[in-house]
Amino acid sequence: MSNTTRIRKAVFPVAGFGTRFLPATKAQPKEMLPVVDKPLIQYAVEEAYAAGIRDMIFVTGRNKRAIEDHYDTAYELENQLEASGKTALLNITRSVMPDDMTVSYVRQPRMLGLGHAVLCAEHLVGNEPFAVLLADDLMVGPTGGQPVLAQMTDAFAQLGRSLLAVQEVPLDQVKRYGIVAGDTIADGLVKVNQMVEKPSPESAPSRLGVAGRYVLTPGVFAEIRNQPKGAGGEIQLTDGIAALMKKEAVYAYAYKGTRYDCGSKEGFLQATVELALAHPEVGGQFREYLKTLAL
Repeated sequence: MSNTTRIRKAVFPVAGFGTRFLPATKAQPKEMLPVVDKPLIQYAVEEAYAAGIRDMIFVTGRNKRAIEDHYDTAYELENQLEASGKTALLNITRSVMPDDMTVSYVRQPRMLGLGHAVLCAEHLVGNEPFAVLLADDLMVGPTGGQPVLAQMTDAFAQLGRSLLAVQEVPLDQVKRYGIVAGDTIADGLVKVNQMVEKPSPESAPSRLGVAGRYVLTPGVFAEIRNQPKGAGGEIQLTDGIAALMKKEAVYAYAYKGTRYDCGSKEGFLQATVELALAHPEVGGQFREYLKTLAL
């Protein structure tokens, strides 16, 4: 496979304030909120790693140091665990940052939108295709199947064009998503010809909602840079992709798996319950406990 279709870098926009989770996020990044025993950001980084990506780029902001600390060596903790003979816990601690993985950080100085956050990473990405993962969307691949981003990087290797992860959403929820429409090319693959950010149910061109995973060609940077500010005075990634569409094909990829919207309290709680049930250590006992509740 040539380097032009191999995705080596992933961008994680993590500069947001997480206001929907106040007061928990007053002093702690929302990306560090744990689902069972792992912070949200780690689920996303592990998904990128499983797709063969080794260069992780965090677009960060003030008050996000906990993320940097999480992807650093914790000498005191490791020494304590080693001295106590707690090998299993030591291995878990060290597994957060595999030896062959690199992390880079760039500050997003002002909250100017997702497009702006991606643009902040341009000098680290360079002129090659890259992935964007929003940690708010916790994605779980199908049982025994590939993680979602790995499905997308495989598809990119065939197509060589930008891909957006999509799922069919209920009509009354289209106003919460970027909605795409276009021509079906193959099973689960649509060549996009229309993108609308958060349409009303009456004006939505389809029910295909964009989830927080993207594989993008580097041409998107110029489009983001040259566009006017969009909704809310922000520089929207959707607008940049819509402009890119006029120059090269963009595809919507219907991934296999489950998405938990952990940017909302309801989605965060759903992820916590379902991932706890699937957890090898606590799943069995937790299932029995849930059965005792008068729901």
